[in-house]
This record gives sequence, C-alpha cells and structure tokens, in this order.
Amino acid sequence: MSDTPTPPNPNRKGIASMSAGAQLSVTDQRRMTRHPVDHPVIAEHFGKGDVRLHIANISANGFMVDNGDGIGRGERVIVRLPVIGRIEAYCIWVRDNRAGFQFERIIRVDDFLAMIDTLQPNPRLRKLR
Repeated sequence: MSDTPTPPNPNRKGIASMSAGAQLSVTDQRRMTRHPVDHPVIAEHFGKGDVRLHIANISANGFMVDNGDGIGRGERVIVRLPVIGRIEAYCIWVRDNRAGFQFERIIRVDDFLAMIDTLQPNPRLRKLR
C-alpha cells in the first residue's frame, strides 16, 4: 500500500457534484421534442410568491416561458399542469424575456401525451408521434 493519495478521476462525478433535477446531458435535453402550447400558469416562485407565467412550449423534461422577465438562472418554481399536477422546475437559461425550465423529474410518456392532448386540443397542431 502506498501513502500517496490517488488522484481524482476527471471522468467520474461524485455524489457531491450532482445537482437536483432530472440528470440529463445538454444534448439529451435539447433532443426532446418541444410542443408549442399557449398555456398561462400561476407559478409558486421560491422567494417571489405567486408569479404569472406563459408556457410557450413544453417537452417531457421542461418548458419555456415567453414572459420570464425577472426570472434568473437557478430559480425554482412549482407549476400545476393538466394530468401531471404540481411539479417543480428549475430555470436553466434566460434570454431577453424568455426563460427555460427543467422539471425536477422526467414526466412519464403516457402522462406527457395525455397532457399534450389536453393542452393542444387541435390534432393538427400536435407533433407526429
């Protein structure tokens, strides 16, 4: 046995470096199909209380709002979505008045499709499945 410490492996992430939320790579997050929607919500913001947000598109792992003025990266909200119910999301990017949120968990496919059917009642607006 040697007394010299083993150098850390740069290809391995320790538990301490893991963040909350669904653990997806950036590529995986961007590959998810985004569905255009027109869905206003009242979100529970941690620190600001209730805030009105407008969800412009949504995927199984997150959503984008087009009225995200005053929202910063890393901020958390809880939104209520049809079929899904209450779900927490973290702001992962902000640009102009838009903000992108990642759900704290991935939504099951069957629940997501049922939610899309509710949010997009016109089948011509839905993406092909």
